[in-house]
Amino acid sequence: MISLVYSETDKASVAQRLGASEYSYYFVLKEFQPLLDRFGPVIPVSHPEHQVDAIYQSCRRHGQECVFFSFAPPHRTIQGLECPTVPVFAWEFDTLPTEVWDNEPRHDWRVTLSHYGRALTHSDFAVETTRLAMGDDFPVASIPAPVWDRFSRLYRPGKRAGGRPVALDVRGRVLDTHELDLDVYSSALRRIHGYAPLPRKAGPAEPPVTVRLGGIVYTAVMNPGDGRKNWFDMVGGFCCVFRDTPDATLVIKITRTESDDSASSLLEELSKHAPFSCRVVLIDGFLSEDGYEQLAEATTYTINTSHGEGQCLPLMEYMSAGKPAVSPAHTAMADYIDAGNSFVVASRREPTQWPHDSRRAYRTRRHRIDFGSLMAAYRESYRVAVEMPARYAAMSAEAHERLRLHCSLDLAEERLRSFLALDYRREAEEAAPILAAQ
Repeated sequence: MISLVYSETDKASVAQRLGASEYSYYFVLKEFQPLLDRFGPVIPVSHPEHQVDAIYQSCRRHGQECVFFSFAPPHRTIQGLECPTVPVFAWEFDTLPTEVWDNEPRHDWRVTLSHYGRALTHSDFAVETTRLAMGDDFPVASIPAPVWDRFSRLYRPGKRAGGRPVALDVRGRVLDTHELDLDVYSSALRRIHGYAPLPRKAGPAEPPVTVRLGGIVYTAVMNPGDGRKNWFDMVGGFCCVFRDTPDATLVIKITRTESDDSASSLLEELSKHAPFSCRVVLIDGFLSEDGYEQLAEATTYTINTSHGEGQCLPLMEYMSAGKPAVSPAHTAMADYIDAGNSFVVASRREPTQWPHDSRRAYRTRRHRIDFGSLMAAYRESYRVAVEMPARYAAMSAEAHERLRLHCSLDLAEERLRSFLALDYRREAEEAAPILAAQ
C-alpha cells in the first residue's frame, strides 16, 4: 500500500507555525511515519488538490493500493478526491460539530465524515463521541500516535526520583524565578507601565543559555497561548503547595515562536504568588533532540492540568520514558492515566464552545480542574518522590508498561491493519451489487 500524507504545517513551516492553529497535526504525522512505513512507501504531499489524485491514478495503473491520510480536522480536509481519503483528527469535546455557520456546510462534521466514509482518531473518548453523531456502524478507530518505542529507551527501571542534576543548552530564552525580580512583572506595575520588558532571546549565532535542573522536577510541554492547557491552575497550585520547598521545580517548555505575550502573562501570574522558595523555569527556545531527552530524564513527574486533550503527545512521551504523571483522567487521557501510574486530579464538566466556531456558541463541554485535588496531588507526589522510593519505582514501571499497551508501534500496526481491512470489506460489500448488475 502507498500512503499519501498531508498536514497544513510541514517541515518547512513548522518553526513559524509553532503554537498556531492545527500546528500539532504535523507532529502527529511525524509520529505516524514509522507506522505507515510498515505498510509500504509513504509520500508526503503539500498540495493535495493537485497531487493526490495524480498519484492515485498512477498507482491504479500499476496495480497498487493507495490511501490518502489527511492529518487535519474533517472540515479542513479536502473533499472531492477520487483517492480513498482518511481524515486523522484529534478531538477532546463531548459533542462533534453538528451545525452550519458562516454559510459553510463543512462545519457540520456529519456532512464531511459521511463524505469520507471513515476516520481515524486517537482515543476511545473521541471514537465514542464520533459514533454518537455518526451512528454505531460508522468506521472509526482509535490509533494514538505511536511514541512509546522512541521514548521507552529512556526508561531506567528502579531509578530513584531526584537524581543527579543535568545541564540543558537552550537556544532562546530561559526565565528562571531564582534569577528574576518578579515584582517588575506585577499587575500593579503593568497597569502603569504595560508589560515589563523580557530578557532578550539568544540568537542562533550566540552561545546557548545553560539551565541546570535538579531536585524534584515537574515538567509540562505546552503552548501557554492555548487556553485549553489551563496553566493558571498548574502554576498557582505549584506555588501554593511548594512555597517553602526549595528543591521543587516546575519546568514549562513553551512550544510556540511568538511567545512574548505568553511569557509575560506567566510572569505576571507568578508575581502574584511571590515570594516563594520553589523554582519555576520557563524554557522559551529551542531544545535539540538530545536536550529534549535530557529534560525528560531530569523530570520526576510530567504534569497536565488541561480542560481536555485529543491525546497529549508530551504526556505520552514522558510516561513512555517511565515518568509518572500528575494529571486528570478525562477525555483522551482516560485511556492511559490511572491511580497506578499517576496522581489523578479530579475534574468536572462545564459548558464551552467548539474551538473553530466563530459564533462562540455554547454547544459542548470541557473539564474544569478541581484545584483542591490538584494541590493534594502535588503534595502526595512530592512525598512519594522523597520518602517512598519503592512506590515511585512501581509507578514508573506501570507508566512505562501502560503506555506500551497504549501507543507502541506494534499495537498501532495491529489496529491500522484491522481498520483498513474493515474499510475494504465495507467498500467491497457496497460495490458487490453494482458489479453484479453489470
